[in-house]
Amino acid sequence: MSKFETVNVTCDGAVARVAFNRPDSLNAMNGQMRREFYAAAREINMDEAIRVVILTGEGRAFGAGADLADDSAGADLMVGAQTRDDLIHEFKPGVLAIAEAPKVWIAAINGPCAGISYSYAMACDLVVMAEDAYLYQPFSAIGLIPDGGSTWLLQKLIGNKRAFELMTLGEKLGAQKALEWGMANRVFEKAAFADEAKEFAENLAGRSPLALRYTKEALRFATTASLGDTITKEADLQEFCISSEDCPNAVAAFFAKKPYTWKGR
Repeated sequence: MSKFETVNVTCDGAVARVAFNRPDSLNAMNGQMRREFYAAAREINMDEAIRVVILTGEGRAFGAGADLADDSAGADLMVGAQTRDDLIHEFKPGVLAIAEAPKVWIAAINGPCAGISYSYAMACDLVVMAEDAYLYQPFSAIGLIPDGGSTWLLQKLIGNKRAFELMTLGEKLGAQKALEWGMANRVFEKAAFADEAKEFAENLAGRSPLALRYTKEALRFATTASLGDTITKEADLQEFCISSEDCPNAVAAFFAKKPYTWKGR
């Protein structure tokens, strides 16, 4: 695995941990970070040994959004044309690397999660939050709209009215409310957060790799497909799973009450 400066990557068995690593700026995303994140995500997504990825932040924040003072690309992020280019050519690939990955991505939100960092978190398949963490859409306070796919992601998660409220009023959404609204799967105590998030990921990593991958694919397909097309898609994927090496052996192990080691094929 390559080494990066603004993103920390570690692997433990079938679980990878990817952490935004600019803690002194609350992991605000500069040009280097968004490019390094995409490179790291591509490597992990191609690594067959990895089944589940934890996305988090070093220090006390998950991420503060885009670094508005970043001039690493030779132009101010607040210049309109530059912002458009960065959103399309650098932020977009990073968000899609999560959403379209053949792996399960878990956002482990350890603290404040704001702006476009919010998009990276919501693009994940699952979200766990520390009890004192919060989600924040600050855009309307500075005359901007949510970006990085937030309008699509939040509308799918919580509907138009709640999404519009969060985006226009700019109120911080705490972990417990995020859980109630279906934006988070688990809330863990702060002191045990890292360990609980890892245990959650390891539990998933112990499941069938094919089931994880193709359940994600089916759900993503269903977001824009009809019921009939979704049933056909499920049938196609089910045929593939049943024809795999894992399925008959796992069924035999289940009836024999024995553990089965997944091959992922």
